[in-house]
Amino acid sequence: MARAIPFNALILAGNRREGDPVAAMAGVSHKALAPINGVPMLLRLYRTLRACPGIESIHVCIDDGALLNAVPDLAAARDAGMLRLVAPGESPAASLAHALEEIGLGHPLLVTTADHPLLDVAMVGYLLDHAPEDADLAVGLADGAIVTARYPGAIRTFYRFQGQRVSGCNLFLARGAGARRVALYWRRMERFRKKPLRLVWEVGPLALLRLVLGRLSLADAFAHLSRRIGARIQPVLLPFPEAPIDVDKPADFTLVGEILRQREGGAI
Repeated sequence: MARAIPFNALILAGNRREGDPVAAMAGVSHKALAPINGVPMLLRLYRTLRACPGIESIHVCIDDGALLNAVPDLAAARDAGMLRLVAPGESPAASLAHALEEIGLGHPLLVTTADHPLLDVAMVGYLLDHAPEDADLAVGLADGAIVTARYPGAIRTFYRFQGQRVSGCNLFLARGAGARRVALYWRRMERFRKKPLRLVWEVGPLALLRLVLGRLSLADAFAHLSRRIGARIQPVLLPFPEAPIDVDKPADFTLVGEILRQREGGAI
């Protein structure tokens, strides 16, 4: 179904500076190029986004556009202007901040990562259809209960709120000017990752204490961050247990391969 408002998409496909275990295991320079069941992850993301109704343009943030030459379909899309390159920053947050400036927000910008080959059209459509129109940034999350019920062996990072556990889905929709402030705040937080006291101060000591004590609800947490940053940030709970399963580790690579074989009609 075509959507009244078109959107753009950005795939973050940079490499870890310290090296990546999945890339090393697959024998490729970048994790985004690692093939799962014979198809490079970045190509899977590109095909999914091309299949989404309402998409205007697709961008990829990667260290060097020449890397796409290793995947003929991606190289052809780049050469035809169907996959546009965005220069990366020194970190994911810096890359996002730069991309928001370069691409702009004339249309809403869907942001995801190249290590999320389980992303499908239904997940994208759900976020687009349920993201509040007045949110500067909508953040895709999944309830921990549906994830562990379907995939009890999946190793995910869950954030505990009052009466609820959620996991991030590497899926965002930026549509307001405040999204740039979110990217800049994230970038600042990255600089303090080795300074825990400064991190506590940036988040807010009282909010962090409530979170630790299990007294902070998901809605309260997003309201607090929105006030702290000066942007309206809203969560969208996706009803898909696969939504938060990305490929951070070799064990994830194996699990995602099994899920894709099931989805694509092969035997596990």
